[in-house]
Formats: sequence, structure tokens, C-alpha cells
Amino acid sequence: MQLISCMNITMKTEYIRYLEIARSRKKEYRKLVYRLKKLKPKVVNSLFLDLHDEAFEIIDCLECANCCNSISPSVKDNDIRRIARHLKSKPSKVTDNYFLPDVDNDYVMNTTPCPFLSNNNYCEIYESRPLACKGYPHTDHNKMHQILNLTLKNTKICPAVCYIFEELRTTV
Repeated sequence: MQLISCMNITMKTEYIRYLEIARSRKKEYRKLVYRLKKLKPKVVNSLFLDLHDEAFEIIDCLECANCCNSISPSVKDNDIRRIARHLKSKPSKVTDNYFLPDVDNDYVMNTTPCPFLSNNNYCEIYESRPLACKGYPHTDHNKMHQILNLTLKNTKICPAVCYIFEELRTTV
């Protein structure tokens, strides 16, 4: 198994290959989303849930951390309060040190990669991480039919999502 080091991460070449596949099959994946939107929501949820579990038996987030290295979650006030308690700090200080306001009056990280990502791909605030981080990549969401466009975007970031799309591509 070959590993490639990139910024804070050391990502398996297999995971990088999934991300390359996602880029090369962008149009195919859009057509897949179109087909998925025509299915009953329960069917879409079931397809994703089964493949979510399968994908994360193969993909280890600690060997990837591409999401933490390349995107910022939407962070709510409750997330900031929880993180502040974890860091034994005031929410205003945590906000000033780590976050920027976004257009929806929420917050995003002020740096990429995430300031809480350690060199070994562990999250330094894992127990109190933002809800958006806890749910990422949202492929076990109970209303997948509503977030298919977001999931499509996540194929470029998360090898597990690309794995799921590859499996769906041959069955849907």
C-alpha cells in the first residue's frame, strides 16, 4: 500500500484514485443524481445507507482527512459553545481565534486545513466537534433525496462518497 503525503494528511493512493474517478465522471454522476431523484425517497435512503456502511468498512477517515484539509463546515452558535467548554475558554474568544462569519450568520473555520486537525489526522476537539463534522459526509442521512446535490459535490472531497457513487452507477 502506497501512501501520499499532502499538507497535514497522508492519504492512501487508493483514496486519491477515488477522488480522481469522481473528477473524471462528473457528468456521469450528475446523470446518476438525476436518476436517483426519480426514485422513491425510501429507496434512495436505503441504497445510500447500505452503501454507507460498506464504504466505511473500506475507507478509514484517519487515513484520509481530506474533508478537514479542504472544506469548512457550517458552525452554529451551539457548536461554538460546546467547543468553548471543551477548550475551557469563552465562546467569544473561540470565535475570534478560530471562526469567521459566513453569509448565513453562521460561522466557518478561519483557516484550511481545520485548526483542530492534528498531524496524525485526529481531531483535537473530536468529542465536541461541530454537528456538521459529526454527520459528514451525510451519506447515512435519513432524507438523502433532499441532499443529493450536496452529496454529488462531496464525491470530489470524500473517497467514501465516490465509492458509493461508483457502486450506485452500476445498479441505478
